[in-house]
Amino acid sequence: MDPSAVATRSNHASLRDRPLVLAIALAVAVLVSASTWFYVDYILRAQQIADARAHDRPRGNLSDLYPRWLGARELLRHGRNPYGAEITREIQLGYYGRPLDPSRPNDPKDQQGFAYPVYVVFLLVPTIDFPFTPVEAGFRWLLIALAAATVVLWLRMVRWKVHFTCIAFFSVLALGWLPMVQGIKLQQLSLLVAASFAACGACLAGGWLFIAGGLLALATIKPQLTWPLVLWLLVWAASDWRGRRRFVFGFALVMALLFAGAEWVLPGWIGMFTAAIRQYHHYTQNQSVLVWMFGPIAGRIFEILCTLACAALVWHSRREPFTSPEFGRATALVLALTVVIVPMFAPYNQVLLMPAILVLLKSASSPEPLLPAFRLAGAVGLLLLVWPWIATFGLTAAYPWLTPALRSHVWPMPFYSNFMLPIFVFGLAALDQWSHAASGLREAFAAE
Repeated sequence: MDPSAVATRSNHASLRDRPLVLAIALAVAVLVSASTWFYVDYILRAQQIADARAHDRPRGNLSDLYPRWLGARELLRHGRNPYGAEITREIQLGYYGRPLDPSRPNDPKDQQGFAYPVYVVFLLVPTIDFPFTPVEAGFRWLLIALAAATVVLWLRMVRWKVHFTCIAFFSVLALGWLPMVQGIKLQQLSLLVAASFAACGACLAGGWLFIAGGLLALATIKPQLTWPLVLWLLVWAASDWRGRRRFVFGFALVMALLFAGAEWVLPGWIGMFTAAIRQYHHYTQNQSVLVWMFGPIAGRIFEILCTLACAALVWHSRREPFTSPEFGRATALVLALTVVIVPMFAPYNQVLLMPAILVLLKSASSPEPLLPAFRLAGAVGLLLLVWPWIATFGLTAAYPWLTPALRSHVWPMPFYSNFMLPIFVFGLAALDQWSHAASGLREAFAAE
């Protein structure tokens, strides 16, 4: 039999089977994502309520939006200082249900002060005349919509064209990804920052440099999450000033407007914000993923080494055009670095790993052979990524038999990979960046 005929027949069969495979994959994605929401609503929340009751720990609306919303309302409507102790006390009344009492050892340490740049209030202007309940509901649906949209935006930045069903598959998984679900439930502004990053990346990929710069400036409402990407993109823009200066102009203009507006509504706000950040880090004792894993000394050393390695790996990409997959790959690596070095290890910040994960999946789907060590590391990384879905699905299936005593022991299972996943994703993204850089150098030498 003619081998070419066999190959052609096999290809036709695989094309016929592809819609069925994609449909099954989409159904599985819906199932495991639904299990994550069930776990958070009926297992994790129940455990948190029981633990709070047992330790007389207060629980209010627990919305990360609330301190920012209340501070914005009081500043813009009544001219009150959102960084002041009185506002902090009022925030605690809504967030925790009562003011925190230092004499109660079980009370939370996070004071929930207004530890954001004051210009965040400009994003909340449309909400300050409404009660918080409808604002909270509307913001939750906004985060859900943005969670799905970021998948499309990141795919555009990393230059990966996939079938519509694949986009739906990734979007459903994103909506049921434990870091994303936690961010939506807590109404974390980190998800808003991640969406701004994704929109900035998509605009860069489309050549809309001025708009991209403005979107990056808006993302600075969380400076600790933004500075690595800002530094990288400014270096990238400076490497071809004539062709990329519009990005810097957009960023600088929006930042100038934000700072000027903030100074107008609250003169001297920079000093207040700096003091609020110091207090925030004092009472939360936040640490990076690396410091939490390896201790303060070794963790700091690893932070420096990871930063230097990332800088070395993306340096050669600084001249790549925004239409290049190499530019998207380098940007994804910088965001993965952000997750492992910033002094915040909450799972919801891991939504910034999404572009690096997409880059790794794209590389794994290419026909190019992988080194055995890289293939093994990728398999471990994939297991760490899917573990929360495995755990939440198992706990959801076992829900009828979860007594309160058993639940108190098994509820942390979906979080077992929480600290290892960012490290593996960053390491794999760095290896992927190095591999493509080495391949490019070999091609260049071969051409000469």
